[in-house]
Amino acid sequence: VSPIVELNVGGEMYTTTLSTLKKHPGSKLAEMFTGKPKLRTDSEGRFFIDRPGTYFKYILDYLRSNQVPTQCLQDVYKEALFYDIEPLIKQLEDSPQIFGELVARKQFLARVPNYGENLELMIRIARAEAVASRRSGVLVCLVRTQEDELRCQDALSSLEMDKKSVVKFGPWQAVPGIADLLDCIRMDVEARGYKISFQPHVAEKGFRFKSQDYFYKFLFTWW
Repeated sequence: VSPIVELNVGGEMYTTTLSTLKKHPGSKLAEMFTGKPKLRTDSEGRFFIDRPGTYFKYILDYLRSNQVPTQCLQDVYKEALFYDIEPLIKQLEDSPQIFGELVARKQFLARVPNYGENLELMIRIARAEAVASRRSGVLVCLVRTQEDELRCQDALSSLEMDKKSVVKFGPWQAVPGIADLLDCIRMDVEARGYKISFQPHVAEKGFRFKSQDYFYKFLFTWW
């Protein structure tokens, strides 16, 4: 391989040196250019890497000057993981944004039973109700403690609707509260490409508890 290397990363063109790409010998990126190249080439003879080219510039800046990026951290972190550049991975994990996501938020959500499954259930219900409608709503019940769960079950019995269409989150044992979980649900549904908002559910007449104690309406807007 020539000491000067031309790359096509997802349609973005880069020129660098072989020594830069092999700066961290244990990385996947270094392995790509160790021995006989393991990459295909494009029509111009540039080595082709089928990854987002926009963020490769941050990877390259780090390899050239040890400059840790301050923009697009989540996306750069994914690329650092793909290329297996351990020093960059560790430095990014120490940044407040990545640390908060990996350590704080994910550990909290790991303590909320069936969190991922409930998100998918919300989306399925919303999509099923979206026929010929601009918006569809999903009723969500959030219970933080076992006691709240019992009261919620009692409250559900007074709801005049199909109980299967109510998505229940909790209970959980962690410091973050209901407002924090609501934000997490909104963030994660929006990350899947949906436009969503939420508000406390307005109780029907005869409802046993204040609806804002447990129930929230998530609105999906389709157009």
